[in-house]
Amino acid sequence: MFGFLKAIWQSRTLLWKLTKNDFKQRYLGNALGVLWAFIQPTATIAVFWFVFQVGFKSQPVDDFPFILWLVAGMFPWFFFADGLSSGTSSVMENSFLVKKIVFRVSLLPVIKLLSALVVHVFFIFFMFAMFLYYGYTPEIHWLQIIYYLFALSVLLLGLSWFTSSVVVFFRDMGQLIAVIIQFGFWLTPIFWSMKMIPEQYHFLIKLNPLIYIIEGYRNSMIYHQWFWEDIHMTLYYWGVTAILFTIGGLTFSRLRPHFSDVL
Repeated sequence: MFGFLKAIWQSRTLLWKLTKNDFKQRYLGNALGVLWAFIQPTATIAVFWFVFQVGFKSQPVDDFPFILWLVAGMFPWFFFADGLSSGTSSVMENSFLVKKIVFRVSLLPVIKLLSALVVHVFFIFFMFAMFLYYGYTPEIHWLQIIYYLFALSVLLLGLSWFTSSVVVFFRDMGQLIAVIIQFGFWLTPIFWSMKMIPEQYHFLIKLNPLIYIIEGYRNSMIYHQWFWEDIHMTLYYWGVTAILFTIGGLTFSRLRPHFSDVL
């Protein structure tokens, strides 16, 4: 881990250049270019706002406007979905770098993660602006978003190491991840609240580590709770994340020598 962090620092200039290049390549040829990275999620939120706030006239959740409660859970999910899907294809899309001995291939998922992070940071400030627009003043708990952002990034990196290395040998992994993301969206309490589920089933739902992140964003923005107030969920999340991070790193390192032969 120390060697990997050292490699990131030593390659920071190259990483930044590759991240900008990846960001541009995604939307190359479109008239609006990289603006589509921000337009698409914004349009999605606008549609949900119109449907639930204007059309269905959804009731406030815990005395908070439904749209604010919704975006606090949806924005981190956007980051997770974008980071995992793009991270899975990071090695395949940059096969020309795999054969370069001087380049550390394990940094490829980091490039995709940083690219998704740029968009997510924009939406974090967009979320702050929405809360201010609705008359909510900034709270010290809002800074806790940085902690949850770091926690989600570590989880994403571990998962991306695993999926990006496996997909080289098992191409169906990309489609499998797409299905998992689609089902995971509805199985994670983004549109619905945990209070709707009977208490005896909460422990099953909380096995999903993303609930810690989604609820963490809402605790920071809405309920003003610190992450250490639920120490059991914090320990569980970091335990699961450490296991997935280790499995992802080991899988990547074991399969890395064979990338060139397959690609």
